[in-house]
Amino acid sequence: MTILPTPQPISDPDVALLASISAAIMTDYIDPASDPWVGSPFAWIKTRPSRQVGAIGEQLVADWCAAKGLDVLRTGDAEADRIINGKQVEVKFSTLWAGGNYVFQQIRDQRYDIVVMLGLSPFMASCWVVPKAILRELPLKPGLSYQHGGRLGRDTMWLQFHSTNPPDWLNVFGGTLAAAFQHLAS
Repeated sequence: MTILPTPQPISDPDVALLASISAAIMTDYIDPASDPWVGSPFAWIKTRPSRQVGAIGEQLVADWCAAKGLDVLRTGDAEADRIINGKQVEVKFSTLWAGGNYVFQQIRDQRYDIVVMLGLSPFMASCWVVPKAILRELPLKPGLSYQHGGRLGRDTMWLQFHSTNPPDWLNVFGGTLAAAFQHLAS
């Protein structure tokens, strides 16, 4: 786990004064109602390029599982992201989209046993641990759809739902971090 350096104190009194003024007027320019990520410990993730966000999600899940005492290994191939407690795991990650949705993308038919779906809101985290077989069942469950069109576009799916209203079928696979952990630990 990378630890960010401690912010350096400002020794120049004029810079300290300017920083104080900046902090005081920030609320005139940043409306927490229009940007719910203001003040969130996860806000930095929203600043990263999309190609990094998935890797951040994988690392969050892996480090959280390890911190909770589960065995976590890298898989060594591209068919799954981690081996957690002996299970091949694919990690899908979504931050809250505009409109309040979670969107878990690029759910492919690869060699994994379960999908860990971590959804982050500014001050809340949700998590589900879903067996691959459930995600591949036909007809597709509510919220699941093929991500790409065309005849060959059936290999990749996504799951979309409002963060406060997951589909009923998903509820048995977690919802909270504690409930998801119970699925991972069993």
